[in-house]
Amino acid sequence: MTSSSLTSLRVAIVGAGPAGIYAGNILTRAVTDAGGTVAIDLFDSLPAPYGLIRYGVAPDHPRIKGIVDSLHEMLDAGSTRFIGNVEVGRDIAVDELNARYDAVILATGALRDAPLDIPGIDLPGSYGAADFVAWYDGHPDVSREWPLDQREVAVIGNGNVALDVARVLAKHAVDLRSTEIADNVLHGLEASAVTDVHVFGRRGPADIKFTPIELRELGEVPNVDIIVHDEDFADADPAQASNNQLKVMLRVLNSWRTREQTGASRRLHLHFYHSPLAVLGEERVEGLRFERTEPVGDGTVRGTGEIREIAVQQVYRAVGYFSSPVLGAPFDAVRGVVPNVEGRVVEADAVVPGLYATGWIKRGPVGLIGHTKSDAMETIAHLVSDVEAGALSAPTVDGDVLEALAERGVEFTTWEGWRALDAHERALGAAHEHTRERVKVVPRDEQVAVSRSGAFVS
Repeated sequence: MTSSSLTSLRVAIVGAGPAGIYAGNILTRAVTDAGGTVAIDLFDSLPAPYGLIRYGVAPDHPRIKGIVDSLHEMLDAGSTRFIGNVEVGRDIAVDELNARYDAVILATGALRDAPLDIPGIDLPGSYGAADFVAWYDGHPDVSREWPLDQREVAVIGNGNVALDVARVLAKHAVDLRSTEIADNVLHGLEASAVTDVHVFGRRGPADIKFTPIELRELGEVPNVDIIVHDEDFADADPAQASNNQLKVMLRVLNSWRTREQTGASRRLHLHFYHSPLAVLGEERVEGLRFERTEPVGDGTVRGTGEIREIAVQQVYRAVGYFSSPVLGAPFDAVRGVVPNVEGRVVEADAVVPGLYATGWIKRGPVGLIGHTKSDAMETIAHLVSDVEAGALSAPTVDGDVLEALAERGVEFTTWEGWRALDAHERALGAAHEHTRERVKVVPRDEQVAVSRSGAFVS
């Protein structure tokens, strides 16, 4: 059995979000610059590509979704083959990929909610933000309906996901009609009973994890009043900010302290220095209990002993994401990552030859989308050096993987199929009563049918 070579490399990437697509693009450049060729198969469990860009970014974020254009160009270049609706570990094993490819890169991201271990968190009416995001982004594997039948809701968290969730909860559905929002989501938001959305963070305004664009967008939501509290701003002087981004955000937050309340039909309350202690209620959520905190001076906070309670009927925890294991690959269940050293997967402190990781499954769910590029560069650099050192074995199984999947009855989708689905969704949007960018197709079987038939609405 001969070692792998850059002259003709075959690689499987598991996960068609930004991490996987960037890894494929960087690998292609590295190999072609070295005078070799590479064939990449990009697998995803969903019928459509783009991962969290399609199913994790709020529909009213077109500027962030603009990254799809660059991802589209990468996939459209032809060196990477998209194979969707295939779950690695179920439809095809990791070991089978190892036998068919010179290397396998795991880029499956983080899709689950991180836990919040407080009493009452599992009461009816308590939800993970990731589940709500999946609903409003039209993920095919979640319920088509979401209970928006309560007036007062709480979001626990001080990051961008918390702001996305709060903004979508507070926003009037009419202001989402022009987006790519799915019809079932639009109808659910149109019937929403929500009037007050409370966002709680353990630390103060000077330690928020938002980005300026997210915060500014919050202040631009029509017919929604924003309410902040003077007691939270003792240590929120923009002049003392540690960087320009924070300075901008503190200026925005401070401006809201004197912003005139308009009597809008919905209100968005921002609370700082609130550490959650318990979700209150007997049979369902009735409120939240917090301990008031104060800054220590080193970026951390401590409890003051002051206990507060607020009446809410729904709770959304937005305290981070957590990865799921890929069946057949090592997994650290505590950290929620594939154990690795700079992208080389390890098991029992030994490197697993030919198996790599990149993105959130590699380093945990931290950082913005752009961070996946540098992350992929590190992983690909090690893959290339391993190939050059003769550390990888050549594939032992010949034949196109698509033939093997077809024999097993797997209804895989392709890049050509995605282009058909994309055209189909855009046509649905153009034909809508209120012209929309697209109307997402939500059911998995419908996505697969459109993709595999190549049909679209004309």
